[in-house]
Amino acid sequence: MVIETPAARPVNPRFSSGPCAKIPTFSLDKLNDAALGRSHRAAVGKVKLKAAIEETREILGIPADYKIGIVPASDTGAVEMAMWSMLGERGVEMLAWESFGAGWVSDVVKQLKLDATVREAPYGEIVDFAEVDFDRDVVFTWNGTTSGVRVPNGDAIPADRDGLTICDATSAAFAMDLPWDKLDVTTFSWQKVMGGEAAHGMLILSPRAVERLESYTPAWPLPKIFRLTKGGKLIEGIFVGETINTPSMLAVEDYLVALDWAKSIGGLPALMARADANAQAIFDFCAARDWIDNLAVDPATRSNTSVCLKFTDARIADGAAFAKAVAKRLEAEGVALDIGAYRDAPAGLRIWCGATVETADIEAMLPWLEWAFEAEIAAQG
Repeated sequence: MVIETPAARPVNPRFSSGPCAKIPTFSLDKLNDAALGRSHRAAVGKVKLKAAIEETREILGIPADYKIGIVPASDTGAVEMAMWSMLGERGVEMLAWESFGAGWVSDVVKQLKLDATVREAPYGEIVDFAEVDFDRDVVFTWNGTTSGVRVPNGDAIPADRDGLTICDATSAAFAMDLPWDKLDVTTFSWQKVMGGEAAHGMLILSPRAVERLESYTPAWPLPKIFRLTKGGKLIEGIFVGETINTPSMLAVEDYLVALDWAKSIGGLPALMARADANAQAIFDFCAARDWIDNLAVDPATRSNTSVCLKFTDARIADGAAFAKAVAKRLEAEGVALDIGAYRDAPAGLRIWCGATVETADIEAMLPWLEWAFEAEIAAQG
């Protein structure tokens, strides 16, 4: 059987879910203004770090009374900092529907040893928010990067809650409309939707979160890298660019370049529209075929960034081996790189559709996905 190869190829075959594709206009010479070899505490460093904070606020529409800090260790560091500094004041509910959410559960139950209520859903689904007690602290991911499932909106989070909401939004920020009045702690990392470089996290605190930090002292010792207060008061410098540890000024410059690009195309509405168009191209592709489907069960909860797919053809004997073989064929052809499912997720593919990806590249890649599927079916006999 001769399987015809598609004629067109993606200009950029990078569909990794982190680090993600750089902005479409990226080139190394855009980083020439980086404050290399300068202290992050020098005036030039402080100006750039503060600009990264304030431009983030502007694009995401973060309220003026919310604090925004650049912290170490990517999104993971930001989430851990929040949990270790704030949890334990009251009961806590841990919500998980994919691997990263499960990781936060493990840290709270096994490391902090809190008697948490754990609510879990299988890959492809989310928990029922109507059952969650928001008078307790609640920790959850907005978008399940490894499951392709997101919270559709913040309607189920009450405005008059007594507990804090701690939201890992690393694959959601800049691609989804986050309801800031419903989020007390929000975290993300530069290497996701904005295609920035890794190792830097963002920590966003509501006034209620700041109040918790200044009124509550955890029962456990806090490493220096997690400390957000001194003498019972918030360390304000963290939230104007005076970072806890030394940041990469090259990575800071790269993030600033990405933020400038976001503003140039129309800000958050344009970023969300790009991600929506990318994801919709895949949804339409799957809807027209009976051998592949979205991992997300409910269309209302489908991610528009980390789109996770499963093969449904009855001829496939070993789903994991088949998915890996398809991904390998696509990588060998140079048309789709790094699209295998996350190691803890169900067998399948994960295609990043964030705002730095061009819809034309998604559309050019999809015929190759069908080609790889047919070739692998033929190969297994």
